[in-house]
Amino acid sequence: MAVRAAVLPAVGAPLEITGIELPDPGPGQVRVRLAAAGVCHSDLSLSNGTMRVPVPAVLGHEGAGTVIAVGEGVTHVAPGSPVVLNWAPSCGSCHACSLGEVWLCANALSGSADVYARTADGTELHPGLNVAAFAEETVVSASCVLPVPDGVDPVDAALLGCAVLTGYGAVHYAAGVRPGETVAVFGVGGVGLAALQSARIAGASRIVAVDVSPAKEELARAAGATDYVVASDTTPREIRALTGKQGVDVSVECVGRAVSIRAAWESTRRGGRTTVVGIGGKDQQVTFNALELFHWGRTLSGCVYGNTDPSRDVPLLADHVRQGRLDLSTLVTDRITLEDIPVAFDNMLAGKGGRAVVVF
Repeated sequence: MAVRAAVLPAVGAPLEITGIELPDPGPGQVRVRLAAAGVCHSDLSLSNGTMRVPVPAVLGHEGAGTVIAVGEGVTHVAPGSPVVLNWAPSCGSCHACSLGEVWLCANALSGSADVYARTADGTELHPGLNVAAFAEETVVSASCVLPVPDGVDPVDAALLGCAVLTGYGAVHYAAGVRPGETVAVFGVGGVGLAALQSARIAGASRIVAVDVSPAKEELARAAGATDYVVASDTTPREIRALTGKQGVDVSVECVGRAVSIRAAWESTRRGGRTTVVGIGGKDQQVTFNALELFHWGRTLSGCVYGNTDPSRDVPLLADHVRQGRLDLSTLVTDRITLEDIPVAFDNMLAGKGGRAVVVF
C-alpha cells in the first residue's frame, strides 16, 4: 500500500512529495500511522549535508502516531497504541550504554543505513535518523517507539521525541540548573522554547532569552523568560547588567553558531556552566585563549539529545504536561502539510521561531 512521503533524493536537492511502498512489519518491527511530525533544524542539517545521511531518504525524526501493525516478538505496544517515535534508541551493550550514557550510544543510528521502503519505480529508500516521520506511515524498529502516556495530545506528543527532550535535558541534566540560579537561553526556536519552560520548572530565579529577532519576545516570555535580549555584539554586557555585573549561572546555546556559542560563554559568570545544544557546521570554529580558560573557571560542555534517556524521561515530561507545568502547544507555531516542509525549512533559515508541525 502506497503512502505519501517527503523524499530527499540527494543531499542539497529539494524534497519530493511522492508515494512510497512500505513493507509489512517484520520481526521486531512496528508500523505506525503518523498523527504529526515536527520539523526540526536537524532535518534541515541533514538535507543540506551539514549532517550526513544515506540518500535517497525520507527525513523527519520527531513524530507521534498510532500503531497499526506489529511484527513477531513485539510486546510493549499493540495495534491501536499511541506512540512517540524515538530516533536514537540505545543498544544497551556498547561502551557508552555500559556507562549509563545512553544518549551517546554508538549504535543508536545504525538503522539509518537500512533500506526500509521503495518508491513506485523501485528506488530504495533509507529512513532518515531511523524513523522517517515525514510520511503518512512508517515502519520502524520496535525500539524506536515509546508508548504515549495518558493526557498528552497526539500532535503535541510529536515534540516529545526531540525538541522537548533536548531542551528539558539540556537544562536538567547537562547543565544541572538548580533552584534560584540564573539562566540565559540563546535561540528561541523549538528547543530554546522548551529550554525556557524547563528553566522555569527547575526554579531558575531569572531566565534571559536571547535571539536575533525582536518578534520572538512574546513567545519567549510566554515560555517563561523574565527578560529578553535582542542578540548583538553587546549581548554579554547586557546580560551581565541584568545579573549584578556577574553573568548568569548557566547559559544554554541552542543555535550552533560560533558567534552565539562565544556570546553564551561570555555571558556566563566566573565558575558558571555553558552548555552547547545547537548543531553547527565544521566551519563554525570557536576559539578561546589559555588565560581566559584558567581565569574564568567556566565549564563548557556539549549536549546530545539533552543527555536524556527517552524511556525514563518521556513519562516524566508527560507528568509535567498533565500538571500544567509544561505547555507543549506554545511550542507549535505553525501546523502545516507535507508540501509545506520546504517553506518551514526556509523559515528556519530566516530565524523564525517556534516549531512547525506536519499534521496528517
